[in-house]
Amino acid sequence: MAFPLLSLIVFIPATGAAVLMFLRNDDAVRWTALGITVFDFALCIAMLAGFDSTTHAMQFTERHPWVPALGITYALGVDGISALFVFLTALLGWICVLASWVAIDRKVKEFMVSLLAMQALMLGVFCALDLFLFYVFWEAMLIPMYVIIGVWGGDGRVYAALKFFLYTLAGSLLFLIGVIVLYFHGGKTFDILALTAQDLPFQVQSWLFFAFLVAFAVKVPMVPVHTWLPDAHVQAPTAGSIILAGVLLKMGAYGFLRFSLPMLPEASVHYSTLMLALSALAIVYGGLLALAQDDLKKLVAYSSISHMGFVTLGIFALNLRGLEGGILQMFNHGVTTGALFLFVGLIYERTHTRSIADYGGLMKAAPVYTAFLALFTLSSMALPGTNSFVGELLVLSGGFAANLAAGAAAILGAALGAAYLLGMYGKVALGPARIGARVKIRDVNARELAAILPLAVFVLWVGLYPKPFLDIITPSVKHLLAQVHGKEGGP
Repeated sequence: MAFPLLSLIVFIPATGAAVLMFLRNDDAVRWTALGITVFDFALCIAMLAGFDSTTHAMQFTERHPWVPALGITYALGVDGISALFVFLTALLGWICVLASWVAIDRKVKEFMVSLLAMQALMLGVFCALDLFLFYVFWEAMLIPMYVIIGVWGGDGRVYAALKFFLYTLAGSLLFLIGVIVLYFHGGKTFDILALTAQDLPFQVQSWLFFAFLVAFAVKVPMVPVHTWLPDAHVQAPTAGSIILAGVLLKMGAYGFLRFSLPMLPEASVHYSTLMLALSALAIVYGGLLALAQDDLKKLVAYSSISHMGFVTLGIFALNLRGLEGGILQMFNHGVTTGALFLFVGLIYERTHTRSIADYGGLMKAAPVYTAFLALFTLSSMALPGTNSFVGELLVLSGGFAANLAAGAAAILGAALGAAYLLGMYGKVALGPARIGARVKIRDVNARELAAILPLAVFVLWVGLYPKPFLDIITPSVKHLLAQVHGKEGGP
């Protein structure tokens, strides 16, 4: 029997959440949660170290009967598409614990339990090879995220949590209907690999494509089902915003990659122009909304809509460069935007304001903070030498090859990104001191630096040497394109 590495990765956070329930001291809760998430991250490093980047096949697979009468199995596995997101989820897990160390000062145990439960469910989504199991993880994620926003969020937390829950639940219900239809049209099995091999009629594919589109578009989020995101981000605590930006937004794009493209190839090709148009709209519209913001957290939130538009543009370009860029940009966005939300949280803890107009001159007051903020701002702008440049370059290359107008819109979105990000940094870090002149702002401490440094490492590593990451992705992308186009590598 193979070593159940993925089961350990998925369920260690859940087991840790159960252990935390028996602790009474807040410091013991924090240190235990940190130890559990770091150990889980170490297991993910071991997974990547043993990952075979020469094959598209699922690796570290586990299969056990669960409900045999319905063809439901407990099945886990990862390939080049999911392995990086398992790693990213575990990386952000312990960073979220560090980010919440001081920021969460009430009901600490309940918060850490919710955080660890959330991590277990997110990891389960990326590892599940059974559609029923996937849906269980996918739906259960709503509960701890709803609790994190609704209990530890800002003044409008109840409204934001309810809006998040209703939007995502509505999408999930359509996804459930699609799952049932797939079950009966795919030979009464929930096995994702077996369903991928089915040749469904185009009419069925079309219906399923739009059912899945609604579910996944809400999670991405794509325009016009994006309105829950700014409210959720603004009201969520820092760790909640990091999880939302870093992992939850990837669930929708992952759904397109795992289900829409391989299971519904004809429909995916047929409706690709529509998806490219929606992606271009998100890129430009999200950029314009970000440009109009004075609230620092809202600016980063709206920038996510624009950046995830690049991801879906790359995916539905349906060519090698676009898909590689889309998947890599999903990872990059988790690193960079997760870091930006961390920085918003750090400065909010010191100043208790998120208004960009209130800042100024932070470079003198907190030079280390502003230096790292510059790095992540440049990364979000996709400056050459940073991680996002590699992803955006591949997406633009694939996007122009697929549709000239969509590629042009992406260029406009990139220009808008430079405008709102440089404008934000100039007002926050440079210029005359405002808050810094009235309130002594301390620079980052050792704990905060421990959360920042790993993200900075990946910004530069992917930016300067992306080969190891692309090596993991490429075989699975080529196999996916073969499923979509019927020949290796696609057009």
